[in-house]
Amino acid sequence: MGFGVGLRSCHFAWLEQHLLPEQSGVDWFEAISENYLDHHGYARHLLFKLREHYPIALHGVSMSIGSSDPLDKEYLSKLRLLCQELEPKLVSDHLCWTGIQGINSHDLLPMPLTEESLMHVCARVQQVQEFLQRPLVIENPSTYFAFQENQFHEWDFLAQLVKRSGCRLLLDVNNVYVSAKNLGFSACDYLAGIPLDAVVQCHLAGPTDCGTHLIDTHDKPVPTAVWQLYQQMIEQAGRPISTLLEWDANIPDFPELVGELNLAKAVLQGQIPQREPLNQSEHAPLSTPIADALGRKQFVSAQEVE
Repeated sequence: MGFGVGLRSCHFAWLEQHLLPEQSGVDWFEAISENYLDHHGYARHLLFKLREHYPIALHGVSMSIGSSDPLDKEYLSKLRLLCQELEPKLVSDHLCWTGIQGINSHDLLPMPLTEESLMHVCARVQQVQEFLQRPLVIENPSTYFAFQENQFHEWDFLAQLVKRSGCRLLLDVNNVYVSAKNLGFSACDYLAGIPLDAVVQCHLAGPTDCGTHLIDTHDKPVPTAVWQLYQQMIEQAGRPISTLLEWDANIPDFPELVGELNLAKAVLQGQIPQREPLNQSEHAPLSTPIADALGRKQFVSAQEVE
């Protein structure tokens, strides 16, 4: 699909005036599924208007494919209807669980990477694929802790998930970088072990450096290390992969966002920007409860030192 960005409400007015690809400067858009399941107003109108000119990917955050709770059939029915109407190129969600017994954690929690967990997720992925009548695309999450019971590296777990369920992968390069730094594994080993032939989309984003952890905040420019991993991934894949820039807080104006996206094209020509991950400010948005707890604790500690 080329190079795309997430569809965000702060850009709606600009996009209404710059609707065509030659005006916007992007090849495709990714829309958050949940934002359009129950809403039939202006946002949905613009999404379908954009669909006339661009490929659209749907990206979900609440399927909870790893939960022990039953799959939410009402949610899946609404998602299937949206897919039938919109005809998106891809439908994705995360390798995670978001709650248990009906309680929502408002976080994308990591899976225990065990054989039992793998069998559980495979069965649920297959159920979703049969229900939606399309392949499900699974994204690697950003992680801040791991289970002692783990039997797989995450990349091996995902490789087995692809082999057993037939799903496809969304490789979030920033999440690989964040998780590698937080958990102490090699990002290069991750890229070597993941089945790149199953990767149909990738994400780029900028994290926040909170000292003890990197937090996946999606509110900053992409740092050098993530650009390097992106370049390495494309080289190892030996083919173009649809690339999306995520930016979900402190969102710049659309032309500035496109400027950052265009750096991906330059990176593929060997021109890698030199940037370190930016530090947290007092009012920096942190994306999840776990991230917020880690980030705020680190910020308070820094204040005490000063």
